[in-house]
Amino acid sequence: MTEVQIMPATPHRQTTRSTAPARSLPLVSALSLLLAAAAPAFAQSTATTQAIAPARITATALAQTAATARHYFPPKGEWERRSPAEVGMDPALVDSAVAYAIANETSWPHDLRRALEESSLTANEWGDLIGPVRDRGAPAGVIVKNGYIVAEWGDIERVDMTFSIAKSYLATTAGLALDRGLIRSLDDRVADYMPPEDDGFSSPHNAPITWRMLLQQTSEWEGTLWDKPDKADRRRGQDRELQAPGTFWEYNDVRVNRAALSLLRVWRRPLPEVLKELVMDPIGASDTWEWHGYHNSYIEIDGRRVQSVSGGGHWGGGIFISTLDHARFGYLHLRRGEWDGKRILSERWIDEATTPSELNPRYGLMWWLNTDRRQFPSAPESSFFALGAGNNVIWVDPEHDLVVVVRWIEGRAVDGFIARVLKAVRTPAASDAASR
Repeated sequence: MTEVQIMPATPHRQTTRSTAPARSLPLVSALSLLLAAAAPAFAQSTATTQAIAPARITATALAQTAATARHYFPPKGEWERRSPAEVGMDPALVDSAVAYAIANETSWPHDLRRALEESSLTANEWGDLIGPVRDRGAPAGVIVKNGYIVAEWGDIERVDMTFSIAKSYLATTAGLALDRGLIRSLDDRVADYMPPEDDGFSSPHNAPITWRMLLQQTSEWEGTLWDKPDKADRRRGQDRELQAPGTFWEYNDVRVNRAALSLLRVWRRPLPEVLKELVMDPIGASDTWEWHGYHNSYIEIDGRRVQSVSGGGHWGGGIFISTLDHARFGYLHLRRGEWDGKRILSERWIDEATTPSELNPRYGLMWWLNTDRRQFPSAPESSFFALGAGNNVIWVDPEHDLVVVVRWIEGRAVDGFIARVLKAVRTPAASDAASR
């Protein structure tokens, strides 16, 4: 039987590995400390400097301190628990949502190799599994409200395959490259960034493809990568006529893997290293997650043999990760790329990633959107999702200050689960005093 934990109301906050996590200073106290620290600078400045520079510096610092004081960020190895009632949720209704998720376990077998071999996604001559596969666990999930865990079920530290949620992590490495100027514009041609030895964008058909097209899945890239031709995953007609790049939307893992290889060419270092150093370590993720490619997806960069990773899992590979680490990744996006006062991803990138594409308004830059509430009718339109087969879900809901991870749930049950979680929300996030 799967264990369900609903956080009780208690004066003692619970954490994963610490009984006394530091809590954010109240806003007024934090501002007072900042002003006190800044006072000597004011005294030492000239009249001109006093009139201009400190005011500008203080305004910026005050804004940063206010943001930090307003939100809780879990340290590595810890995550403060609160009861549903403390964050404006109905405990019985939270319990009902969790029970619903557990009762609607996916029909996929625990033996994911068998599941993949029997899947329509591998039912063609190119369907061989070429990356690692691991058996799945039982249903698991976590509900995070106002930054605090209010419910959890299953083994939330178990590392499981996550299938196409890997695409949202892959997109993040593109955002990091954009933020650092390694990619100057999403509308640049990818061909202009490739070294001479990579001819993947040299054909007349592929040459116009831009980074945005790759990330929106509108590239129509044509070719073979890691022994998989693009037609191996043409889900809207295997033998259809290709359209001009940027004019047709199709979910295609060969093209996603071409995006991964292209980003590897830009970074010139393994994408898992990039993700770990610039995102996962700064947000306090565990050291247990893995990001795999295929046995044949290696290239040489600067004399180093490097694996190009997969943006999905239906040929094996992809990101293997815990529920808790998914929740941290979702929480980073809920906080618009900031973590405890440190800018991890630019707000510009968050906006780009969650802007509907013209050809499929339910899709951004490898994130699923809820435009016109067509993806999940029970969720607010402002919600966005990382979705993977099985089903694996990271749901980010800015309107209710929620991050919810649910794993191994039947696809048809996801909207019902969302409806039950939101039914449990009794007060608007903006007015919830427990997070202050």
